[in-house]
Amino acid sequence: MLQNNFKFSFYVLGISILNLLLFHLPFFKFVISNIDYRTVNGSFLVFSLFIMMIVANFFAFYMLLFRSGIAGRILICIFFLINAVALYFINTYGVIIDESMIGNVLNTNYGESSSFFSFKLLGYIIFLGFVPGYFILTVGIVKESIKKCLLTLLSSILFILLFVFANSSNWLWIDKNSKTLGGLVMPWSYTVNTALFYIHQHQSNEKEMLLPTATMSDNEKAVVVLVIGESARRENFSLYGYGKKTNPLLSKIDNVHTFQASSCATYTTAGVKCILQHQDTDELYEILPNYLYRNNVDVVWRTTNWGEPPVHIKDYQTRETLLSECNGENFGYDEVLVSGLKERIVSSHTNKILIILHTSTSHGPTYSKKYPKQFETFIPVCNSVELGKCSQQELINAYDNTIVYTDYILSRVISELQELKGYRSSMIYVSDHGESLGEKNLYMHGLPVSLAPKEQYEIPFIVWSSGGPAIKNDKFVSQSYVFHSVLRFLGVQSPVYNEKMSVFK
Repeated sequence: MLQNNFKFSFYVLGISILNLLLFHLPFFKFVISNIDYRTVNGSFLVFSLFIMMIVANFFAFYMLLFRSGIAGRILICIFFLINAVALYFINTYGVIIDESMIGNVLNTNYGESSSFFSFKLLGYIIFLGFVPGYFILTVGIVKESIKKCLLTLLSSILFILLFVFANSSNWLWIDKNSKTLGGLVMPWSYTVNTALFYIHQHQSNEKEMLLPTATMSDNEKAVVVLVIGESARRENFSLYGYGKKTNPLLSKIDNVHTFQASSCATYTTAGVKCILQHQDTDELYEILPNYLYRNNVDVVWRTTNWGEPPVHIKDYQTRETLLSECNGENFGYDEVLVSGLKERIVSSHTNKILIILHTSTSHGPTYSKKYPKQFETFIPVCNSVELGKCSQQELINAYDNTIVYTDYILSRVISELQELKGYRSSMIYVSDHGESLGEKNLYMHGLPVSLAPKEQYEIPFIVWSSGGPAIKNDKFVSQSYVFHSVLRFLGVQSPVYNEKMSVFK
């Protein structure tokens, strides 16, 4: 241990300053980019935020460390390690660590999280996590009395209040940008938002609200295949006017209709929930597969992804389940979802069938690993998880190849449905959210919708049908149209059905 020559107050102050200097460059870059720092008021705001962050962290760390001893030091070291990882993602992908991003992180499986590993991330962890952690653990300190402790804490509170009221003219600006500012403050961005995420999740999942009982309007055989896309942004589909031919197969199929849609969130869990519910709400209503299964529709869920609300059906198939029944070099990709699709439909003992395919095709950062080699139409491609190291053209090429592969999968679904005899059939494709590919130095997704660029929420909504009701000529739809469109096509009568929110006449 280093010499016991640090007073406890100086030790905590040193940790607070170190925390500020190591992990808050993105915070102050945002502040300076969004105010006129050359004015007296702007300069004072920057200075005030600098001081208040040191003092606020000093106050929190002081209380944590005063009586906790080595346990408190270990917790501070854990904060620095998580700070380092969070800073890596902020700097590399332009993310904001808010509640929605915490939900995104907590719903990421091992396979996807491991794809983010890089030596740059390891460098962040070592030099910004372990190295300062060593000094935090080994520096000797001289304890202070309880009286001195209370005086120090009281002085810290008064100091913070003084600067808060001195910046009263900036309160509106801070409030307007609070979500971004709060998402860049370490370690409170992820600690506070993790707590909020679990509180809100507990509240929303206390009880799934059941929808009214449904009936069938007819006994005709009907099947809908709902394909939920992952991170597919509308502007890279040639069906929507994109200059590169990313939809060579769908463009040749008759009766394919496109709609312009926006996602209600920029991360998977909320996006999928919005697709499956009858309306966009924070409440947890009975989702589409659960509702139809409860009302005697044959429902199948096949997934290579995750993040959906609780699914209560009998036939739920994961990637592992599907792979155990398939052989072939391309079945390691999302093509496995289509394996045996027609046979499964024909073997059904009911006349109304819903099959949901939840894909992962366009999820980053490893876009070039999401499709078989023969679909690498556009080259050169980005093969690095550090997307900023690739040229934007390489990144877009890799991403566009995932759209070409999506086009192939959707065309296979339609081909399987076309071969069915005696069924009216439909395919609906809609993505959970979009994706940033370096525009405005942003990558992937997850920004709050209020802050996100259009690339993260403008999504494709593609419909094909054979038989059954005709498709409307509406131009703009939302993700919630899926629920009502499926009910309409299958002939399900329900009090919650909204004719205006169906793509079918």
